[in-house]
Amino acid sequence: MNIHFNSTTMQSFACRSFQRVLFLSSFSLLTGATIARAQQQYDSTDHRATEIYTPVPPVVTPGEKWSNAASDAIILFDGKNEDEWVKVSDGTPATWKVSHGILTVDKATGSIQTKRTFTNYQLHLEYRIPSNITGEDQARGNSGVFLASTGKGDGGYELQVLDNYNNKTYTNGMVGSIYKQAVPLANPCRKPGEWQSYDIVWTAPVFNTDSSLASPARVTVFLNGVLVENNFILLGQTRYVGKPFYSAHGPCPIKLQAHGDKSEPISFRNIWVRPL
Repeated sequence: MNIHFNSTTMQSFACRSFQRVLFLSSFSLLTGATIARAQQQYDSTDHRATEIYTPVPPVVTPGEKWSNAASDAIILFDGKNEDEWVKVSDGTPATWKVSHGILTVDKATGSIQTKRTFTNYQLHLEYRIPSNITGEDQARGNSGVFLASTGKGDGGYELQVLDNYNNKTYTNGMVGSIYKQAVPLANPCRKPGEWQSYDIVWTAPVFNTDSSLASPARVTVFLNGVLVENNFILLGQTRYVGKPFYSAHGPCPIKLQAHGDKSEPISFRNIWVRPL
């Protein structure tokens, strides 16, 4: 039997898959104590023993399209200004170029990060590699989304941004990778000049009072609607040289990298986050 999928069908399937990941992630937060209390009220032959009625999930109005922000999202960039962003170097207002609803990296002024800090969240952003991109390997449209920025420079946990449309590099450093830690499950990279999207579910690490690690960070990532990281458990903060490590921290900003390679700067648009 031949089965044909059009773009609308595939987008719908990807959307349902993403929603299923979010539901399962939320459901897993229910503690054993919550379920036990529900079961104690009824005997083992009562169907109600395995039913949970509270707490009731909040009502959220979704955007008309998957890429549109939901009603409870924080808009980090809507095409108008950089009010939600500061320079990583000194905390002063971000000065990347904003034009025609697009935010373009200014490599001279360095990386930027959000004024707000976050722990667990759902993040959406769109980026574009310029059509006139030059260079190769890691020096071609290089940037990164630091899911938690822990300091100046490249401190934190990086989800790689790179042009990997007919551009080879090490697989744990290509687009969709958790830099130097996780090879993406696929390469759904679009051509330079076309807009691409990341949809991310980030679970921050938890630390004990003595600063030891209680639970590691996890991340699920969709690139252009395709699953590329499936609840990956991070080994620690990402590093260019050396092994990853964990160091205790609290809520962190989200950082966008201004990479130092000589290729033409990339652009971003439609950035929003839903704290979880």
